[in-house]
Amino acid sequence: MTGDFPQPGQVIDYHYLWKWQDQRGETEGRKKRPSCVVVVAVDHNGLHHLFIAPITTKEPPNDRLAVLIPETEARRAKLDADIRLWVIVDEVNYDILEQSYTLEDRVPRGRFSSVFVEHLASIIKKIHSERTLGIAARN
Repeated sequence: MTGDFPQPGQVIDYHYLWKWQDQRGETEGRKKRPSCVVVVAVDHNGLHHLFIAPITTKEPPNDRLAVLIPETEARRAKLDADIRLWVIVDEVNYDILEQSYTLEDRVPRGRFSSVFVEHLASIIKKIHSERTLGIAARN
């Protein structure tokens, strides 16, 4: 584990579990995909609670909420800047760092700017306040 992990905005390779997979009883993400650590909260026991959003190359359908990643942000995160990429913001994985069996590689590939991450986090928090955020708990 690197000394600065976890931090909001870090992009990691993560076995993301889609909410539809979670609802079917699946417990493992089918493949590693770039994902963004959007929120990190540390509790009174020192445990790191992570909210992780998936990144996809497939244009999301109209019924999904996603943010197109600007080319500059893709480069910062060490993603392919030559293709269109989105951060899905209407669902997240919830994981606790110290108890996680899915966070294998804890070395970020890159990171988004703080301004972009704050934008993502504000959208996710709004969706959460509306009680429409899909959350797959990974522990």
